[in-house]
Amino acid sequence: MNPLGPGDPLRLGPYRLVGVLGAGGMGQVYFGHDSQGRAAAIKVLLPQLAHDQHLVQRFLREAEAARAVVSKGVARVLAAQTEGGRPWIASEFLAGPTLDQAVQAYGPFAEPALRALAASLADTLHDIHATGLIHRDLKPSNIVLTSRGPRIIDFGIARPEHGLTLTTTGQTPVTPGYGAPEQVLGQRVGTAADVFSLGAVLVYAASGRQAYEGAHVAAVQYEVVHGQPSLGHIPEHLRVLIGPCLAKDPAHRPLPPQIRTAFAPPRGAERIWRQGPMAADIQHREAEAKTQTTLPGTVVPAAPSRRRLLVGLAAGAAVLAAGGGTTAWLMGNGKEDDGADKNALKTRTEPVVLWGPLKVADVLSPPPLPVGGVVVVGMPDEGIAAYDAGSGKQRWAKPEFNAQQGFLALPGGLILASSHGQPFGLDPSTGTERWSDYAGWETLIAMDDESLYVHYGEEIRCYNLATRKQRWIVPSPVRANIEAIAHGAVAGKRLALHSATGDAAVLDTRTGKKVWARNDLALLSTTPAIHKDLVLLGNDTLKAVRLSDGKEVWSISMQGLLNKNRWSPATVSGAFVYAIDGNILHCRRVSDGAKVWTHELKFRTSSEVGPLVHGRFVYARALEDPALGVAAVRKDTGERAWFHPQEWPIHFMSAEGDRLFLLTAEDLTALSVPA
Repeated sequence: MNPLGPGDPLRLGPYRLVGVLGAGGMGQVYFGHDSQGRAAAIKVLLPQLAHDQHLVQRFLREAEAARAVVSKGVARVLAAQTEGGRPWIASEFLAGPTLDQAVQAYGPFAEPALRALAASLADTLHDIHATGLIHRDLKPSNIVLTSRGPRIIDFGIARPEHGLTLTTTGQTPVTPGYGAPEQVLGQRVGTAADVFSLGAVLVYAASGRQAYEGAHVAAVQYEVVHGQPSLGHIPEHLRVLIGPCLAKDPAHRPLPPQIRTAFAPPRGAERIWRQGPMAADIQHREAEAKTQTTLPGTVVPAAPSRRRLLVGLAAGAAVLAAGGGTTAWLMGNGKEDDGADKNALKTRTEPVVLWGPLKVADVLSPPPLPVGGVVVVGMPDEGIAAYDAGSGKQRWAKPEFNAQQGFLALPGGLILASSHGQPFGLDPSTGTERWSDYAGWETLIAMDDESLYVHYGEEIRCYNLATRKQRWIVPSPVRANIEAIAHGAVAGKRLALHSATGDAAVLDTRTGKKVWARNDLALLSTTPAIHKDLVLLGNDTLKAVRLSDGKEVWSISMQGLLNKNRWSPATVSGAFVYAIDGNILHCRRVSDGAKVWTHELKFRTSSEVGPLVHGRFVYARALEDPALGVAAVRKDTGERAWFHPQEWPIHFMSAEGDRLFLLTAEDLTALSVPA
């Protein structure tokens, strides 16, 4: 929580404001209390947005949805001002950890606690549905655990049951892995969508793992629609209760009262909220909140530290997260708040949205490719399309092309892409097909000034860029998984490969001859990075091995608090390597791995895609509520520069000049970033 600033109100309705819990694209969330000392989280629409009727209506719709639900299982709306002045909503302040925080801190729930959780959430969903609403975004971070049981929060995208789905312009379907298949596909949804989300939540609570996993967000969404949930870590007698909630067909999912009956908790199971380590955590947070409201009308004399408030008051910011759920205080550098930090916030330069979000992309699209004044993405369902980098207007489309096989910019400015296994060189400005000569491929691996390297079946193939003739074919030295994916990087006369099975190898680019191969470097595949005679790989450790013989030069174990299972892929820029270890962004010397600086990210990011380094900044993606967006950190010092909120998680980023292109599941956005 930060102290009130010069422009912040001191009072809203009956509430005396104490501090700022968070800020985002639409509004600000304050911590306050009434004359009786009752705490509240008050969300206020930013004054400069009050003229935007669309945003005002969305803000009011959230208030109406939350007000309509009468249930002990939701955060109650205490008061609201929807007409005249600045609109605001006051909600019950919930002092407790969210479900994902609790699982991370104390591990998966034991069976009695899981049954108590399931029964309580089923009752709450029944109450929500009884009012004619569908929550549409039930997930662990939207469930706060209090001394009176779990509470469901955030009605920002709740809709009436007869309302349309969320696939209107600029919106995408809910949180990957928790949204139902019909939501992912953009179809009309009913109350059964919330039941699917409940099933996914219970899998996470019971095992500490998501029901649907994948190498990237698009892969997770694909598994939701076409795959089977991962239930292997859950006892069989609980598996048969959770499984039906995750049925692909909404008609085959049970109703909340049936779930409540099936999970009937044993006598005394609800004591989990009042006894034990997690209950002690809840009580500590409640005590911290009470200190802020002990004397009615008292203003806190000094801003509590971020560390204290993250422990004591974090759930309050989640109750009514501003805008799309992004809060400015999450983008920190691990230091305590002070006057200098507040002054820096006043003077920093922010990015500007050039255009978007445009609903133009496929959930399985490769990263956006900026080239020749356009940016290329995979179209929904099939094909590729190019959009003007300055205006966002579509320049051309190729519905017959296969985006999932990849596309890249060739020397000379053409785009290399594939149609029905046939490669083409396309003019970026018009999409005109200039030539078609190469044999087919399954995955583009890498390219240097002379050659193109592709993965085809169980082979690695090399083609000459000038003549477009095949140079060599060799059996793949790395095992491929069922998706036949091999990541690669090329430098000098060496091609480094890393497969989805964790195998690594280096080939001579002149002949395809294997220089060395290892199968013990990592458990999962990451894109390698090359610097001089070193190959850098992220996974359970960040390590550098020699390009010449595969021997390890240095390695660094995990240190961050989030994403504990692996490092992100490494990104090399000059003599430095940048990688994300859980919630820690590192800059290290490539030669020996020595630390140059580290930056503590106050959000969960991805271990599948490494940080983007461009110009003066290192960019990291914030992928989980209450932080969604992109963070910019200064490349030379590791200091925070700015945070740009997004309404939905970013899959990929790319940059050209002063433009940063952000790709979510379906949306493409262009930012103009500070020089």
